[in-house]
Amino acid sequence: VQLVESGGGLVQPGGSLRLSCAASGYIFSVRAMGWYRQAPGKQREMVARISGDFTTNYADSVKGRFTITRDNAKNTVYLQMNSLKPEDTAVYYCHPEAWVGGPNESWGQGTQVTVTS
Repeated sequence: VQLVESGGGLVQPGGSLRLSCAASGYIFSVRAMGWYRQAPGKQREMVARISGDFTTNYADSVKGRFTITRDNAKNTVYLQMNSLKPEDTAVYYCHPEAWVGGPNESWGQGTQVTVTS
């Protein structure tokens, strides 16, 4: 499994970013994918997930601001982040949801999102 996240950066509060995650090494289309984030000193948390049938779920903290989508033809999952807040600052990762905490867990390098004025 290879997961390559990109699209992070430095943005002011209220700004937007679009993260991308290119996946390879497994059958992408059948797996639910999650976007996770880890802020300094905090545990990694899921912020959004999208199932193989495109059903989406969001953490309460990002609901209404973030949108997760996927393009199975490109083996890519996206996270559109709007109305960013300083508390969204973290390293963002994607991962097949079912493999988190299991023997197939394999995190990419993540992409840093920093929201500051």
